Amino acid sequence: MKLLHVDSSILGAYSTSRLLTAETVAAWKAAHPDTTVEYLDLAVDAPGHFTADALAIKTGPQAEPTEAQQRENALSEKLVSQFLAADVVVIGAPLYNFSIPTQLKAWIDRLGQVGRTFKYTETGPVGLAGGKTVIVASSRGGIYSTSDWGQGAEHQESYLKVVFGFFGITDVRIVRAEGVAMGDEPKAAALTSARSDILVATAEAANQKDVAQVA
Repeated sequence: MKLLHVDSSILGAYSTSRLLTAETVAAWKAAHPDTTVEYLDLAVDAPGHFTADALAIKTGPQAEPTEAQQRENALSEKLVSQFLAADVVVIGAPLYNFSIPTQLKAWIDRLGQVGRTFKYTETGPVGLAGGKTVIVASSRGGIYSTSDWGQGAEHQESYLKVVFGFFGITDVRIVRAEGVAMGDEPKAAALTSARSDILVATAEAANQKDVAQVA
C-alpha cells in the first residue's frame, strides 16, 4: 500500500498541521506496517502557480510546445502521477485567511487534469481518482465549526471536500484542531480532540481498505 504525505504549512516545527499529519501517518503505519510513504513538503518545494504554459498542452494538441510548456507539463505529470499512485493521501491544511495555503492550491491545480483525475460526459463531470482515502489534518487559529458564520466563512475543509469529491474520492476524512491560537488550554483541548479524530479516521479507513482488498 502506498501513502502520500503532504504538508503545506509555512510554520515548520511550530506547525500544528505538520504535527497532526506526522501522527496520522504514524497511526496508519502502525495499522499497516507494509505501507510505503512518499513525502511532499509544499512549503519547501512548491509547484509554480498555474499559468498559461501549464495549461497549454492540456487544452489541445500543440504542434510545437515551447520549452516552458514542456517543463510545466512535466511537473504537472509528475505530481498527478504521484497522487494517482497513492492509496492513501494525508494532507496538512492550515487555515490561512479563510482558505488553504497558496502552495497547497498550486498543487491541487496541477492535479485537476481532464482524463487523469476527472472527465466530462453528457451527464456532467465524472471523477477518475476514486478508491483512495484522503485524510486532511485541518488546523485553525479560531473556532469555525460551531457557528453558521464560521461554517460559511471557512473555505478550507469545505473546498477540499468539494475538489477531492470532484476527483471521484468519496472517502475524505477530517482530523481537526481549531482554536489553537486562543490560549494554552484551548490549544491542548484542540490537540486532544484531533488525536481522537486520528485514531478513528485511521482505524475506520484501514478497516475499509482491508475489506476492499479481501473483496
